[in-house]
Amino acid sequence: MEAQVHGQVATGWEPVREAFEENFVSRGEVGASVCVTHEGTTVVDLWGGSVDREGTPWESDTLVTVFSSTKGGVALCAHLLADRGELDLDAPVAEVWPEFATRGKEQVTNKMMLNHTAGVPTFADPLPEMAAVDWDLMCDRLAAEEPWWEPGTRNGYHMLTFGWTAGELVRRVSGRSLGEFFAAEVAGPAGADFHIGLDEAEHHRVAKVIPYKARPGEEFGEFTRALLADRESLQNKAWMNQGGFDPNAPSTWSAEIGGGGGVANARGMALAYRGAATGSFVSAGQTRRMSRVSVATERDATLLLPTRFGEGFMLSMDNRRRPFGDTDSAIIGVNAFGHVGAGGSIGFADPDLGMSMGYAMNKMGKGILLNDRGQSVVDAAYRCAGATDSASGSWV
Repeated sequence: MEAQVHGQVATGWEPVREAFEENFVSRGEVGASVCVTHEGTTVVDLWGGSVDREGTPWESDTLVTVFSSTKGGVALCAHLLADRGELDLDAPVAEVWPEFATRGKEQVTNKMMLNHTAGVPTFADPLPEMAAVDWDLMCDRLAAEEPWWEPGTRNGYHMLTFGWTAGELVRRVSGRSLGEFFAAEVAGPAGADFHIGLDEAEHHRVAKVIPYKARPGEEFGEFTRALLADRESLQNKAWMNQGGFDPNAPSTWSAEIGGGGGVANARGMALAYRGAATGSFVSAGQTRRMSRVSVATERDATLLLPTRFGEGFMLSMDNRRRPFGDTDSAIIGVNAFGHVGAGGSIGFADPDLGMSMGYAMNKMGKGILLNDRGQSVVDAAYRCAGATDSASGSWV
C-alpha cells in the first residue's frame, strides 16, 4: 500500500527515503519511522503510514514498543557506569548482587550478565501472570534459578531475562531504578524520546504492535520448530513463560522491562546512540569495548542459529547464506553495535562512520532479527555514508 511519508532528508541521503517509501509500496509496511545521524547531525528523520489498520496517521512523535532494541539502551547504561569506574564489568557479580551468585552461578561475572553467557535465558518453572511488571519478583526469581548450562561455557540469548540480569546491575550500582537512570543519564542528555518505563500521560502516543501472521503452509526456522515441538524446551519457555509480558498493554509501557518493553521511535533510538557514534558518550577505550566481540557461536543455545554479541549489544550477524534453518541477519558495520527488536526494529551506533540510526515500526515481520524492511533502510544509509560492500558479513 502507498502511504504518505513526512519529515526531512539531507542532500545525499535521499536513497534512505526511497527505501523507506518502498517498504510501504511493496513490503507491507503499515506505520514506521527511520532516523539517521551522521557526524552529529541528523540527516534523515522520516515517519509515515498509520498507527492502526483503520488509517490513523503515524505522527512525528508516535512511539511503539521496540522489543529487544530496548536492550541496547540498558547496555548503554552499563557501559556509562563502567566508564565512570562505578561498575567493573570483569568483576564477579557477587560483588554487586550477592543473592544472584548461588545455585551454580557463583562464578558469574558482570560481563556474563551482559553477553548472554550467565546461563539464565529463561525460567524453568511458570511465572505468575503479571510477574513481568514486578521488578523485585523477577530479580528474586532469577537469583533463585539454576543455570541451564555452566555459566561462561556457552551463550544463549537471554530473551527477556537480560532486562534484569543487566538492569539489576545498573540499579544496584547507581542507586536508581533502570528507567530513572536511563532517562537521567542517557536519553535525557541526548534529547532522545526513548523510554524504559513510559509515564502514563504519554501513553496516548503509543502505536500498538501488529503481530506477524504466518501464511498457510509457511516454513519456520529451528527456533520456532523447537518451541512448538516441546513445551519443556528452552525455546518454548523463553517465548511462552514471560510472566504476562504484553507489548500492547499499558502496564508494560509503564513498567521498566529492559529486556523488551522499551517504548521509542526511530529518532529516539538514533539520538540515544549519537554520542556513542561520535565518541562523546564515553571514553575511546570504552567505545572500543562496546564494539568488541565478547562471544560468538555457530549455534546459540536459545536461538539455534549463529550469533555475535558484544557486552550487551548485538553486533553484525550474517546468516544470509545458511544452507538450513533460519537465515535471520542484521548486517551493520564491522565495528558497529546496537540491538535488534522482535519483528524488525533496530537502533545502533557505527563509530567508524560517526553514524547512528534507528528504525521502528508497528507491523512485525517474520523472524528474530531484521527483515527486508529494516535491512533495506540500513543498507541505504550505509551506502549514503560511503560504505561500499557487505559481502563479508558487515558493511565496510
